[in-house]
Amino acid sequence: MRMSFWGKLLGTAALLAVLFVILFPIYWMAASSVKTPREVIARRVTLVPQSFTTQHYEKLLSASNFPTYTFNSAVISLSTMIISVSLAVLAGYGVYQTKFVGRRVFLRAMLVAYAFPTVLLLVPLYFVLSALGLIDTYFALIIVNVTLTAPFAVWLLQAFFRNVPQDVIDAALVDGAGQLFVLWRIVLPLIAPGIAAIGIFCFVTSWTEYLFASILINTDALRTLPPGLAGIIGQYQIDWGLLMAGAVAMTLPLVIVFALFGRSFVSGLTQGAVKV
Repeated sequence: MRMSFWGKLLGTAALLAVLFVILFPIYWMAASSVKTPREVIARRVTLVPQSFTTQHYEKLLSASNFPTYTFNSAVISLSTMIISVSLAVLAGYGVYQTKFVGRRVFLRAMLVAYAFPTVLLLVPLYFVLSALGLIDTYFALIIVNVTLTAPFAVWLLQAFFRNVPQDVIDAALVDGAGQLFVLWRIVLPLIAPGIAAIGIFCFVTSWTEYLFASILINTDALRTLPPGLAGIIGQYQIDWGLLMAGAVAMTLPLVIVFALFGRSFVSGLTQGAVKV
């Protein structure tokens, strides 16, 4: 009985510690974004804002290119999500329906790319995109983001395809339905949680991507949010209030996405957590 009590107490303490580590930086970011510049840089740290101002958000919208950065990030992230999900569904279904030798090895080999730092792909991808004349365009980032997200999406969807009754697919094919019809009308509704999971994964990965966005985009009018906000950090001075307001505004769409589809995302990951 004592071990059970202390075990629950230890588990609760560990959970609270993890929540503190995760939530406190978010709280500090949000609190700093509504403090006056004097309070933000004051030597005496205030956990609860002693002042309240929206000047940082007003400056963010009126005196910076934040709206442009947001539009660019939205276009690239949504395009990446749509293309990656479409490719993952078609490729995953094709791999599932095609019983070829080495299928398991092929699926596992798709994850080998994630064992290496993505920075190793920077130079070859830059040369390829430069030869194609795609540097400093939306297409460059979309291609890179699809390259980084599609393999994992295909691998994750395999678990959902295996849960689809093969008898149902065979019956539809015998009745004369084509593979695309079966995929659209029968398979997709059954793997909806998996599609939601990979869709959120692709969107968040593209929305927060910094390395390639800072290298492949040169003009300020095409920058996305991560490198755009990094430009707020000056050489001699940092407007911390403005930076925190930008971080809050950048995080808000992700919070909305998880608030609306978080249950589907968790359900998709847990249902797909089976051995391939």
